[in-house]
Amino acid sequence: MKQIALLLLAFLMVACSATPQTQVVGTVDLNNLQPLPTPEGHEAVPLRVAIAAVISPKGTLESYSPLLDYLETKLNRPVELIQRRTYLEVNDLIEHGEVDLAFVCTSAYVEGHDTFGMELLVAPQVKGKTTYNSVLIVPMDSPAQSMVDLRGKVLAFTDPISLSGRVYPTSMVNELGYTPEEFFARTFFTYSHDEAIRAVASGLADGAAVDSLVYEFAIARDPSLKEKVRVIHTSPNFGIPPVVVSPFTRPQIKLELQTLLLGMVSDLEARAALAAIGVDSFVLIDDGAYDGVRALLKEIPIPQTP
Repeated sequence: MKQIALLLLAFLMVACSATPQTQVVGTVDLNNLQPLPTPEGHEAVPLRVAIAAVISPKGTLESYSPLLDYLETKLNRPVELIQRRTYLEVNDLIEHGEVDLAFVCTSAYVEGHDTFGMELLVAPQVKGKTTYNSVLIVPMDSPAQSMVDLRGKVLAFTDPISLSGRVYPTSMVNELGYTPEEFFARTFFTYSHDEAIRAVASGLADGAAVDSLVYEFAIARDPSLKEKVRVIHTSPNFGIPPVVVSPFTRPQIKLELQTLLLGMVSDLEARAALAAIGVDSFVLIDDGAYDGVRALLKEIPIPQTP
């Protein structure tokens, strides 16, 4: 018993003795976390970027390649472009975390935000504005002056859930007391705004409603379009198509991407990338900018099947 008592006393003395001081080298700033370097022998995980088919796949690749290259260089990781035919297919990728960053249309954002928590990141600013319009265009030699004059004609829609390319022109027809099926001789989908412009310019369609930013960009790139198409109606202002992230995108990645995009306006290396997509800069935007779109979507529900 005496030996056990001595051992217990010795244990207590060691346990209660002062802890040796360890020298601390450097500090950790939890507000300035940096990504860990890729371990040697491992490949960096690509940043997956989806771009909705506002313009054709070929046009998207040509316009967005400088921006994707810029992101790849600044982030020091590969960037993978993912494209889908419809806006809802892109939303599906975002909902399930299959992409990290996405450039979407306005109605697709509202749908994604309100149904599964798609998150705003930044918005493009063009000519000092973060709004755009739906413009109704017809061939240059068309006698049409308004939507009324397109009754019995062929109209090109862009995407089933496009605000400027399907929802808004449908609301115009509804105000006249018709559905598109009753009003037009035929409608068809082009699945991009530049293809809708070409359909009108070539006479394949008697009219189309398209994104005003894409229309202006197309005219700037191909001035001959001014002799082939003209605008007969412009919608009220809508919140501009934003840049978003998946609800599964990690907060650190989200902050890194947001900071990088917001800083492009001050980076000389970014000028070509911004110019290629017709954007002055990226800015912060509030979800309330899209409340007018929400009101319109209550009148013209969008289909839920891609």
